[in-house]
Amino acid sequence: MNIVNEVNICQRPSGRLEHDLARALQALLKSASWLRGWRVQALSGPDRQWDLKAFGPVTAGRRATLCVECKSINFQPSQFFAIAQRRCADASGRTGVNVLAMPRVSPRMAALCRAHDWSWYDLAGNCYLEIPGMVLIERSGLESPSLAVPPAANLGTRAAARVVRALLAPENAGRRWTQRGFVAHFGSLAPPVPAPSLALVNKVVQHLRKQAFLEKLPTRGFAIRDHEGLLRAWAAAYRFDRHTRRSYFTLLHGRELQDRLRTLDPGGEGRIAYAVFSAADLQAPAVRQPRTWLYLAPDVEDEFQARIEAKPVDSGENVVVLIPDDAGVFYQVETNANRAACTNAVQTYVDLVHAGGRGEEAAAAILQQRINPAWSAALR
Repeated sequence: MNIVNEVNICQRPSGRLEHDLARALQALLKSASWLRGWRVQALSGPDRQWDLKAFGPVTAGRRATLCVECKSINFQPSQFFAIAQRRCADASGRTGVNVLAMPRVSPRMAALCRAHDWSWYDLAGNCYLEIPGMVLIERSGLESPSLAVPPAANLGTRAAARVVRALLAPENAGRRWTQRGFVAHFGSLAPPVPAPSLALVNKVVQHLRKQAFLEKLPTRGFAIRDHEGLLRAWAAAYRFDRHTRRSYFTLLHGRELQDRLRTLDPGGEGRIAYAVFSAADLQAPAVRQPRTWLYLAPDVEDEFQARIEAKPVDSGENVVVLIPDDAGVFYQVETNANRAACTNAVQTYVDLVHAGGRGEEAAAAILQQRINPAWSAALR
């Protein structure tokens, strides 16, 4: 097939941003040497439905069209739903590909695009451009040093984690919240967990709404729109390394060890909890490993060593103790009369994601067997 090797811009876009995004698309298409004869066109006029269109041959005499919506850096994931249902068509009425173009496309925005069958690209050259069954250009990890990224709430802080943990806990699935009600919720917890401030709740909620993780309810308050997306975003920001890790060895094992640990906190008051792999073994057994993992309140460690006759070791440990950097890890622990408490399933999940070894495999089992069913039941 004799096709002229041409990728050009037919018309200069009216705005500077559209012009830069048109050139970025031109460069991406040109980088695929087997895509030839493609053109990028800026659209104009009050009735235009898209900012740019790109069109050209693909394979076996077939042609394709990309319809591009250009947005500024301030375009938020929550605003994406206003355009999500639009559909691209070429001159002959055949379906084309919807494409979002921005100076920077965040991971959250990229995920929303993929979920709604949109392609996307940014000025740095990151992209996911797909013509189903024919073309896929995918790049990631490129940074634009001159691009200022709007500040956002940090989900990795202790206080923000208290907010997200409560939103995601399976026990709270389907709950409708208000910000003041959210703060008051912490006053009734056993074991107690310090409440985030109303200002912090407001900041995190506004951020999560912009990111389309939460939705504002027509009556009053808010609820989760995307449980799993929020869980993965929190796991990505979570700082497992903030917990102090200690290694111990004990000759106790099995039922005897379990009974001794239970005596450290028979009332489930937030002194001790099975964590990480040990919590996963109780909640959704999937991975076998020889150690007992525990969260231990800082003032309990001496009593713990004496109760289970544990010795600190540099290697060969069979008990791993985590001294938490925040009491939030004891939020709505799962209690049992026959053993010590274990962490809430969402806490278990984020810890496993960062624990190494087969942690991600165990985390997937927790998500599939414990967390997702609770979320799904609440939506029915």
